[in-house]
Formats: sequence, C-alpha cells, structure tokens
Amino acid sequence: MRSYRVTEFGTPLEMIEVPTPKPSGTEVLLRVKAAGVCHSDLHIWEGGYDLGHGKRMSLKDRGIPLPLTMGHETAGEIIALGPQAEGVKVGEVRLVYPWIGCGKCPLCLSGDEHLCAAPRSLGVYCDGGYADHIMVPHPRYLLDLQGLDPATAAPYACSGVTTYSALRKVADVLEREPILIIGAGGLGLMALGLLKAMGGKGAIVVDIDARKRQAALAAGAIAAVDVAAPDARRQITQAAGEPVRAAIDLVGSEQTSALGFDCLPRGGKLVIVGLFGGAAPWSLPLIPIKAATIQGSYVGSLAELKALLDLVRRKSVPPIPVTRRPLDQAQQALEDLRRGSMVGRSVLTP
Repeated sequence: MRSYRVTEFGTPLEMIEVPTPKPSGTEVLLRVKAAGVCHSDLHIWEGGYDLGHGKRMSLKDRGIPLPLTMGHETAGEIIALGPQAEGVKVGEVRLVYPWIGCGKCPLCLSGDEHLCAAPRSLGVYCDGGYADHIMVPHPRYLLDLQGLDPATAAPYACSGVTTYSALRKVADVLEREPILIIGAGGLGLMALGLLKAMGGKGAIVVDIDARKRQAALAAGAIAAVDVAAPDARRQITQAAGEPVRAAIDLVGSEQTSALGFDCLPRGGKLVIVGLFGGAAPWSLPLIPIKAATIQGSYVGSLAELKALLDLVRRKSVPPIPVTRRPLDQAQQALEDLRRGSMVGRSVLTP
C-alpha cells in the first residue's frame, strides 16, 4: 500500500509503502479511485488555523496525529470485507463519508457525527484517501455512487455536503430571492450548481480572482463581483435588486465576513463556512440593531450526504470542474491550491 503522508507539519508530503492492511470486524477495505484535494487539507498540512489577534490554533495540540495520510473526499472500489461487514459487496464503487464520530455520544446517536467532540474523521484524525487504499470502519459510511464518475463525485464528501448543509441553513430565503455567495473556488462552484437544483433564485458571487469570477458566471451566477472593489457592496445590492438577506461566506476571512455582514439588511443571516482565518470584524452593537444572525456551518451529516447524492441524481446537477492528477502529484496539488491557481478541484486518481 502506497500513501503520501504528513510526517511533519509544513514539510513536503512523504511517500510511504507499507503492507496493505486486512479488514477485521466491520471494516471495509477500498482501492482508491479518486481523492479530492480540499482547502482544509492546507490547514492540516500547515498545522493550524489563524484565530486572529496574533493567536493560532495548533493542530498538534488538538490531537491530530502524525504521520497522517490526508484526504477526506474519497471514492473507491471495495476489495475486501471484515467478517461483520454487511450490506456491501466486493467490486462495488462507493463514496466514503469521512466525518465519523465516536458513535456513542448524544450527537452521534442523533445523527450529527460530524459535530462529535471525539472525532475519528478520515483524512483528519485517521488515515484518508491520499493513498491507493483506504480502510473504512463500517459499511454505513459507504454510499452507492450508482454510476456517478468517482472523480467528479469524490468532492461531494466535503465540498458538496458542506455547501449543501450551508444552503439548507438559508432555505427560507433562497427560494424567494437571490443570495450572496462569497468565494468561487471548488465550494463556490459546487454551491451554484446545488442552489439551482434546490430551486434557488440565483446568487451573486464574490471573489478576488478574475478567472474564478468568470467560472462562476459560466456556472450560472447572476453577477460576479471583485471582493476588493471599493463599491463591492453597492454592486452586490444592485445585482440582487435589493439588499441580500442571506450570505454564505465560503472563505472565512476578516474581509469577506465583514462584507457579508455589511450587505445584510435587518433580519439578515450570514453563514460562515470558510476557515481562512482571522478575528470577527463586526461592531457588536450592529448585531442586535440589525437583528442579524451569524451562524457557523461545519461540513454536514451522513443523512445530508445521502440527500445530496439523491438531489444530484434527480436534478442532474452538473459536476464542478476537476483536474485529474496521479497520486504522486499530491504535493504539487497542495502547492497549486495554496497559490490559488486552481479553478474547481484537483482530484488524485491512484
């Protein structure tokens, strides 16, 4: 078994070869067919998050183990089953739900494993998909692709379910009027396709990169605005026809969250998804004065991923652009993502 692992935060990935493991109990072994390279992988590789005010969250202190094989957007072919693994068969191609919890706490038992305080997330706390094989602890985390291309479907495990969950949090607005989407990377393009499938009235998209703004327009955005433009707020309101009552920030920087909040009228809602970093930029009195809601949204539940795949099939949601790369280009894919040169998603195909 060959994998590319983080052996020290901030240093190049190392290729490691070990004997291919054999599944036991309810475990399922898959041969990886596709593994998306997500922006969250950059934070894991770099070892932390910028909390603003000169503070930084250390992933080492948070219990992220090294060495670690990253990759939480994984699709693969089942090649071996543990003796208690039921409901799946060798040869089936499945999408892996990676946001696995302890399985015992109230959150896990309610279906919100992704919010568990003792996570076992694949590619974050346990080895993931930057490899030619991946071990999944139970068949319930394997979703039938039913003919979907593994390379274009793999991102549904993170960018897909993340944007779907965020869009659901503004469902009362999106069916009646345009919303604001900040960020036109893989998440932003995914959000545009899902928004249309969910009956949304469209979105104004904001990004600093002209190529990504063009990609957003090609994906159906009403308008694409440069976040650095001095009149960005005016352009957004003009394109929407009125102040936007819902904004989804897929970047999560001080600048983008400030813009999202400033665009809201009274009673508006800002959902923050991105983890770029920084400190809250809002004036506290304006939150109650505007009666604004500021909500975080972290990936999504297993039920949401199942609902997402059903939506993709029923509505024929077009996949986001993907660049297929061999496994040995995992480091280069991370570097390209850090430079901001990727449009859509890099997907490793061992």
